[in-house]
Amino acid sequence: MKLIYIVEDHEVIRNGVVQYLELSGFDVKGYGTLEEARAAFQERVPDMLIQDIMLPDGDGFSFVKEVRSKNQRLPIIFLTARIDESDKIMGFELGCDDYITKPFSPKELVLRVEALFRRSDVQGPQSSSRSYSLGESVMVIDEDEHKLTIDGDEITLTAAEWRIVAYLASNSPNLISRAQILEECFDYSFESYERVVDTHIKNIRAKLKKEAWIETVRGYGYRFAGKKIDK
Repeated sequence: MKLIYIVEDHEVIRNGVVQYLELSGFDVKGYGTLEEARAAFQERVPDMLIQDIMLPDGDGFSFVKEVRSKNQRLPIIFLTARIDESDKIMGFELGCDDYITKPFSPKELVLRVEALFRRSDVQGPQSSSRSYSLGESVMVIDEDEHKLTIDGDEITLTAAEWRIVAYLASNSPNLISRAQILEECFDYSFESYERVVDTHIKNIRAKLKKEAWIETVRGYGYRFAGKKIDK
């Protein structure tokens, strides 16, 4: 059973989320402060974090940054009343996988949680990998283990970052629009916020040894520059 932490200071919202997710088969623990959440993380790291931004003892942005510094793969969803685009972009820059604004539909939240787990879970025990070259560098993408290496060094990506890299690489050398990335890499729409894609690409490039792995086509989208190595 997947363990989910919900960090939300509004007791009614917190309890409602806990109940809806439990009815969907998840093990859910709710916390009203960051202090409680930190203590819970020390005891056990969950399979997903659902995080409010405005808490009585700090802000969720800082907490997620703290969590991400230790765990890049943990699926994270912001659930907040902060609706400004700048806040959404900040959330994705910090490495969240989804950003849901209040008021929200509990059913939609459950669907997004299920979608994120579906995207994040390892698909099977057998490894199937693809290799790409860029100059003298070699990138290996293992679809089943959700593992990416460059010249033998593993690159740790969030669930969302992984999906984007894998999708771009599998469609190379085609040019991919931001809208296509949103549609194909996520089970939901970020409406007009295609800047979310730019934010993820920025984070991915910061982790890769060469920014040139992903080319930008201004006004349209992105193209994976690696050349597939036939085995």
